[in-house]
Amino acid sequence: MIPVRPCRAPRGPVSLFHSTDRLPDAAGALPGRATPLGTGGLHAVLGTPMTGPFPAQMQTALFGLGCFWGAERLFWRLPGVYTTSVGYAGGFTPNPTYREVCSGQTGHAEVVQVVFDPEKTDFETLLKTFWEAHDPTQGMRQGNDVGTQYRSVLYTTTDAQLQMARDSKMRYQAALNAAGGRPITTQIAPAGPYYLAETEHQQYLHTNPNGYCGLAGCGVKYPAYSKTHCP
Repeated sequence: MIPVRPCRAPRGPVSLFHSTDRLPDAAGALPGRATPLGTGGLHAVLGTPMTGPFPAQMQTALFGLGCFWGAERLFWRLPGVYTTSVGYAGGFTPNPTYREVCSGQTGHAEVVQVVFDPEKTDFETLLKTFWEAHDPTQGMRQGNDVGTQYRSVLYTTTDAQLQMARDSKMRYQAALNAAGGRPITTQIAPAGPYYLAETEHQQYLHTNPNGYCGLAGCGVKYPAYSKTHCP
């Protein structure tokens, strides 16, 4: 259990390796390229395809919790998740490289694409995992990882997902408020283009089990969803 320190600024020195904290506009973004960099293939853990088309019953959403290495492992471990991949979304540059995204000149965030079977899990479970696993109040950073690519984002692919995501943000904000926390800065929006990251970033913590994982939540529990039933 993480001690309850409701998303206050971290103490100590902050790495400035990625220091950009302002999003570019479309005119100022890097041009990118027409050819995708990521090749897809099979998930190294789940053995399922990382790119579509996926089975018809599957649903997809994109989650940005900071560095995508640890975030992807978090989701591929959940029951009902069909496949995951890491990539870039929310910006302007088509098919960017990792280095370009880290420059802050693409507008993209590092995200995990989660493909899940709604008959085996539900979107609410993914939302709980998302909110509790990171600090959604830090703006253009996540802990000591500083830059627009580390911002908290949640991109949905259906109207129902979008409504549930917005509702979940309000409920988690209420929980943070009760613990003395700060305003959530998470961007919630319908998903735009998703660009697969380079092969070496896919399932990174499976192939590099001692690799970096910067996930750290607030220690504030996500409130359980309850419906009011008619008698």
